[in-house]
Amino acid sequence: MKLTLTLFITLLFAPVALRAADTKPTKPNIIVILADDMGYADIGAHGCKDIPTPNIDRIAARGVRFTNAYANGSFCTPTRAALMSCRYQHRYGIEDLGGPLPAQANTLPQRLKAAGYVTGMVGKWHLGSTEGFTPVDRGFDEFFGFVGGGHQYIFQPGGKGEYNAPILRNREPLNEKRYLTDAFGEEAASFVERQRESKKPFFLYLAFNAVHTPLQAIEKYRVRFPGITEPKRQTYAAMLSAMDDSIGLLLKKLEQTGKLNQTLIVFSNDNGGPTTRNAVNGSLNTPLRGSKCETFEGGIRVPMLMQWPGVIMPGTTYSKPAISFDISATALAAAGADSSAIDGVDLLPFVKGEKSGTPHDILFWRNRTMSNNYSARQGDWKYVYSTEGDASPGPKQKPAQDMLFNLAADISEQHDLAAKQPEKLAELKKLYSAWSEEMDADCRKRGLEPKFPKSIKPAPIKKGASK
Repeated sequence: MKLTLTLFITLLFAPVALRAADTKPTKPNIIVILADDMGYADIGAHGCKDIPTPNIDRIAARGVRFTNAYANGSFCTPTRAALMSCRYQHRYGIEDLGGPLPAQANTLPQRLKAAGYVTGMVGKWHLGSTEGFTPVDRGFDEFFGFVGGGHQYIFQPGGKGEYNAPILRNREPLNEKRYLTDAFGEEAASFVERQRESKKPFFLYLAFNAVHTPLQAIEKYRVRFPGITEPKRQTYAAMLSAMDDSIGLLLKKLEQTGKLNQTLIVFSNDNGGPTTRNAVNGSLNTPLRGSKCETFEGGIRVPMLMQWPGVIMPGTTYSKPAISFDISATALAAAGADSSAIDGVDLLPFVKGEKSGTPHDILFWRNRTMSNNYSARQGDWKYVYSTEGDASPGPKQKPAQDMLFNLAADISEQHDLAAKQPEKLAELKKLYSAWSEEMDADCRKRGLEPKFPKSIKPAPIKKGASK
């Protein structure tokens, strides 16, 4: 009788035990990987044929590929500010290079740290270099990398200037001699290894400076591309291949430590490839019009890949527009962290089919200091104001004009419909103007000043508005 009763109890509770063993941790590990100045067309998941990116492509194969994904900015610092603040960067007066991200911004690592995460960063910061604004001041427990906008990949003895500044470990300068992309991959894997026995979840922000200029590759990677004869493209390919190897090293370490299935991983880029200006590097944005620093698709549309085994169905795509700060919002929601006062949207319910509709009714971009262009996308319609008035290659400055495109039919933005759809153009211009005014007003309420082109005087502050 005792044996029968014991067997009954065992069978009764066995399914419960099995379900508990299969239950996902409520707080996954989170890794955000950001490339720098990579072309939209330059990964295998986007159809690239001449540069294999097997490790980046694995993230797409194991999860979801966003086919209408954007960076918040058309160049460096603005996108990074949006990613770290979880908000439109314009609220903090950031439209130019370097920052700093104001101390009042509650950053992604600060929010995750408050939710019990160990936080680490490897790579390029570019959101402040002085005390109070470096990564270890903004929520990261650990930092290995540089705080400026770029760096030499190969050690230059006696080198001067920002690109030769010492690599830092937390605040301590190092005499780092490894090929920098290799160093970043190794340090990222080392961070994961140190969490092997930790009971806490971790957040890792791996921000490569690859494939930003200077174009520097070591022979180990260059010899992989004898078939690419154009020198700039060959070096670029070698640099991208090095970054892919480093991502592979990180993925392997996650497997070795048994943490891969407990980790949400996102890969994206800070802006479109600089195909015609601003640190041209041999990248390709095909079939998109435009380049880094422009708000045509080529300047802002980016790869976005996301995997989380057991949560996101492998090999899926999601076609509604998403943007950089949605990565932050998704991370916060997955972690159960504070997500108050953010502009981003948690993408997981949409990806999993739990929510219909679209994460954003409309998205906006504004670049008033580098080239004074801006745009708005609502559904398939996109409004663009740009100083580049035609689709010819090169940084040709044409008279500024309003343009309207239907991206569903014209992803390359070759057919301006402004004259044929004046009401739609007027509608989007009005929405953009209201958003732009809201950003400037919010910026002033924070005691900050919005950025304007040198040729344009700021609008007078309305009576009763905060300075």
